[in-house]
Amino acid sequence: MDHATTSLLRDAVMLLGFGLVFVLIFRRLGLGATLGYLVAGAVVGPHVLGLVGDAEAKIGVAELGITLLLFIVGLELNPSRLWKMKHEIFGLGALQVVLCGVAISLVVWAATQSTIAAALALGLPLALSSTAQVLPMLQSAGRMRTPFGERAFSILLFQDLSIVPLITIIAVMSRNPADAAGPPGWLLFIYTVIAIVGLILAGRFILRPMFRIIGNMGEREMFVFAGLFTVIASAAVMEALGLSTALGAFVAGVMLADSPYRHELEADVEPFRSILLGLFFLAVGMMLDLGAIAERPLFVAGMALALIATKALIIFAIGLAFKMTWRGALALGLLLSQGGEFGFVLFAQAQNALLIEPQAASLFGAIVTLSMATTPFLMSITRKIRAEPIDTSDREGPMADGANALIVGYGRFGQTVAQMLIAQGVPVTLIDMDIEMIDIAGGFGAKVYYGDGTRMDLLRQAGAADAELIMFCIDGDQLSAELIDGVHEAFPQAKIFVRAFDRRSLLKLRDSKAQGVVREVLESAVKMARLAMLSIGIPEIEINRSEDHYRARDKERLKLQHEAGDLRTGRDQIITQDKRPDLEQAT
Repeated sequence: MDHATTSLLRDAVMLLGFGLVFVLIFRRLGLGATLGYLVAGAVVGPHVLGLVGDAEAKIGVAELGITLLLFIVGLELNPSRLWKMKHEIFGLGALQVVLCGVAISLVVWAATQSTIAAALALGLPLALSSTAQVLPMLQSAGRMRTPFGERAFSILLFQDLSIVPLITIIAVMSRNPADAAGPPGWLLFIYTVIAIVGLILAGRFILRPMFRIIGNMGEREMFVFAGLFTVIASAAVMEALGLSTALGAFVAGVMLADSPYRHELEADVEPFRSILLGLFFLAVGMMLDLGAIAERPLFVAGMALALIATKALIIFAIGLAFKMTWRGALALGLLLSQGGEFGFVLFAQAQNALLIEPQAASLFGAIVTLSMATTPFLMSITRKIRAEPIDTSDREGPMADGANALIVGYGRFGQTVAQMLIAQGVPVTLIDMDIEMIDIAGGFGAKVYYGDGTRMDLLRQAGAADAELIMFCIDGDQLSAELIDGVHEAFPQAKIFVRAFDRRSLLKLRDSKAQGVVREVLESAVKMARLAMLSIGIPEIEINRSEDHYRARDKERLKLQHEAGDLRTGRDQIITQDKRPDLEQAT
């Protein structure tokens, strides 16, 4: 093995090892993986430990990563989804990018006394927020499908779309002699439009037939191979015209987003998303000139503060203009107040175009990094301020109306229970604490009362003293055996049924006075297994034996776990590949 290969392997071990450690630490601290990768790259790079050298060469990895990342962004731009969200994307999103870009460019111009071109090259990228940081935060909070989450996603989506014109703007302003020797800016813009139109036509009349042939062959490897060829070929076309290779990759993704093969390509490429982002951020971290940053720490901190304040204020104002509550608008402004990962890409473009110095790229890269670090803290310390107060003044509390059944919790589980009872003619009273759920249910004709169904006084107010059934369809973690026993003592005539999410919840409620505790995921899983066995020709009598045997072993395992008070007990009752039962003997 030659020295170059050994050095490459050593660098890979160092980069991946440090990346793994720092991402685990930063995730544990709630700061996200992005900052972990950036710090890992800075630590392992030439400006700190110097374990990995030749940072300029490593940026090639970052360019490959960002090229493929832009392909994924384009691949996700489903035209039907864009059309449904067009007002938020092209209204809210466009206002955010334009107003924040102009305002931050003015701040940069005033703070640095640079040229207008340099201020735009630095300010416009800072208008973009971190998709890699914000989307996981929305998902973990369960807000992706809420109106707030859709607005945030619309802005992020328009920001992703705006990368293309921002790259073009930087190319038009380029001072690079190599670029100057090429076509003038206005002609470069025309080249861009022609290239995009040409690539889209090529996708429709060349790529679609090619993928159809490959799809009919059933060769998945060839399918992925053809997808990568599309990305690289599009990037090469753009490079030959003196345009951005990242722009070519983006167009390649858009070409395939409207094809019948998008979902398969997305499934093949999606596992590489985190790896590509990690490699990109590691390389960017290595390129940060920490010496230049150390010389001007107050400038970096001050500009990061100005960036956060400017974006938060403008997005807050836009949110109010779009009839959001002030709390929602504030939350949106703070959530999107940081700089984003594509800022690093555009700074590199501006540096290559000789619009900014390498030191400026490092300084503003540090500003983006610092602004990203503040977002989790800002969202945490403002949680109580941002939380919408629950307005119960016009919410009707439950009342005794002669219903035979009280259902506490009208989520996906409670809705099914309620509809089946109502279909049988059983009068029900529905109780929930989720204001949004109550309003949505009202739109479908369901009357849901507001209140905490675990309170005895509220249950009594709802008519529990005369009810035959009290059914807790809320998450089992909110319930305890003591609470259920208290309800039984207060309303002994009512049969009590409880939803348990999993085995742990089931064991917690096992000694309660509930008439029945239903493990939510069990029956649907058993049904799927039965359908699967039927589909491959297993006789129904054998399927019944299999189900009976599983239920018996699961019941025995629950008994052992309950007696021992330990979920790890009864592991020998789990049916595994090397412990397949003889069903003939078992029955």
